[in-house]
Formats: sequence, structure tokens, C-alpha cells
Amino acid sequence: MKRQVKRLMISAAAVMLVAAPAVHVGAWGSSGHRVIGVAAMRHLPGDLPAFLRTAGAAADVGEYSREPDRWKGAGQPHDRERDTAHFVDMDDQGRVMDARGMTMAELPRLKSEYDAALIRAGLDVDKAGYLPYAIMDAWQNLERDFAYWRVLTAAEAREADPGKQAWYKADRERREALILRDIGVLSHYVGDASQPHHTTIHFNGWAGENPEGFTTSRRTHGDFEGAFTSRVLRLDAVEAAMAPPNVEGFDLRARTAAQLNATLATVTPFYRLEKAGAFKDTDPRGAVFVAERLAAGASELRDFVTAAWRVSAGSSVGWPAVKVAEVEAGRVDPWISMIGDD
Repeated sequence: MKRQVKRLMISAAAVMLVAAPAVHVGAWGSSGHRVIGVAAMRHLPGDLPAFLRTAGAAADVGEYSREPDRWKGAGQPHDRERDTAHFVDMDDQGRVMDARGMTMAELPRLKSEYDAALIRAGLDVDKAGYLPYAIMDAWQNLERDFAYWRVLTAAEAREADPGKQAWYKADRERREALILRDIGVLSHYVGDASQPHHTTIHFNGWAGENPEGFTTSRRTHGDFEGAFTSRVLRLDAVEAAMAPPNVEGFDLRARTAAQLNATLATVTPFYRLEKAGAFKDTDPRGAVFVAERLAAGASELRDFVTAAWRVSAGSSVGWPAVKVAEVEAGRVDPWISMIGDD
């Protein structure tokens, strides 16, 4: 089965995206986003629910990882609002857009506050992008999913009333489908954050002063993440390059900022490789760079999912709110909180 998943990932057609004036293309093509989702799911730790650690779940997440790109074209306001979730343009010093913007460590608590701060600074919100908030929002949604799943699973196992037990089972199964979809959405944005062009003002060729003579071609971005990546990626190479698990002391905001800053640090190396011809079919350096970047996305996704699962154990959900730990211990009946008290 692993071999079948691998074949699916490698043979899937990639979308070759070409940058257009004033518009960002989607990070990675279909093949890149798929492999990030699949690799992360195949390396989840054993304490996560068994339904996540199957070949089918990995394949589903791989497909759902493409979803935010497939939303495009719905019209306004949908497209303008959601398209800017895929990137955050930082300058070479790590500030949003230019010296007037904030660093990732200085991000306001809310996206609305972020937008207001950019406007006050005279910066264009739509050109800046809001990828860090998209990542944090998707993670928080997944944590809620896991908390509900814990409660539903515990209640289903203990419930003596056949009618209530059947409802718990059905709602748990609905929640499992939602979890896979929501991991896919998180996968997409975490994957975007591993693509150098989605963290930089140099997203369509090098912008501004160019002392090293880097390319200014507006095709650079799309050619790299689409056609080139689909030709050279290998699931086994991505998995081999994944970092060890790292979820101790997980802090959502700090971890999101760290990932984006780490990817920003690969922008200049990308352009140096491009100048040296590394993204030609016969040069192995380009394939290594692709594997490293996809592995960075897969490693982060694995850790973000793991952290959401573990944090959910201490959560409260439903209305009236019930503590997950109390339900799992059998001290609280969550029926009204789960089905709703109208």
C-alpha cells in the first residue's frame, strides 16, 4: 500500500503556475502539496488516533492539501480575501514589505490589528499577505476538531442508551471526515510557508537592488514550484530529509514565526542556485533543494498536527462547555453539550 501511495504522489500531474503582474501564484503545484500532506501523515507518532495513521488517511490529506488552491475563482470578496492567505511578503531583514512593517515576532494578536497596523504604516494589506494568520487559524480549528473527537469517542464507548450511542458514533465519524479535511487545509498553508517565494518581496524574480545579478524573470516562481518540482520530487527523498519530531513546549505563534523566518533565510540561496543553473533537469542540486523544502513543510505539518492533538486533551468544548479530561475520565455526561440544548 505504501508503494501505491508513493506511485500516486510521483505520477500525479502538477500544475505549472506562471506568475502574472501583481498576482501571487499558489505555493507548490499539486504534486508538492500532495507530498507534504502524505509524508507528514505517514510519520505521525503512535499516540495519535489510529484512523489518522492509515494509507487512506494519508492519501486523503494529500488531496485535501490542494483545497485552498481549488477554492480560487469563486468571485469577490472570496478570492481577494483568501488569495492573500497564501503568502507574507517580507524584506531581506524579515519585516513585512519594508522597514515600515513588523517582524514575525511583532505580529499583533489579531489579523484585524495586523491589517490596521499595515494601513497606518502606509502599506498595502493585499500585497503584504497574511499567511501566518492563516496557519494559526487552521491549527486552532484542528485543535477544536480533536477535542470534540475525544469527547465523542469517550461518550460512545460508555453510553448505554442505544439511540444516544448511535448518535455519538455518527457524529464521531463526521468529525473524523472533518479532521482529515482540516488537516489538509493546515497542510496547504504550512506547505506555502515552506516555499521560499511565499515569504519574500522577491516572489516574482529578484526585486529592487540586485548586487548579485539574480534573475528578474517573472516565470521563476511558477516554473520552480510547479513543473520543476513535479519532475524531480520523490516521496522517499522528502521523508529522508524530514527533521526529527519537535513538539516540546509548542507555542503556536512562536513556531509559526520561526517557520516563516527559516524559509525566508532560503530565498537568497534559492536565487544563487537558480543563477548557477541548479534548476535544470540534469542538475541534482535543484532536486535536493526541492526535497529539503518539501521535507521542511512535512516536518512542520507533522509537528503541528501532533501538537494540536496533545493540546486538545486539556480543552473544553460544547455548550454548556465540558472539559475533555472530565469526559474521558467518565466524570461528566456530555450529551446535552454535544447534541445541543435549544
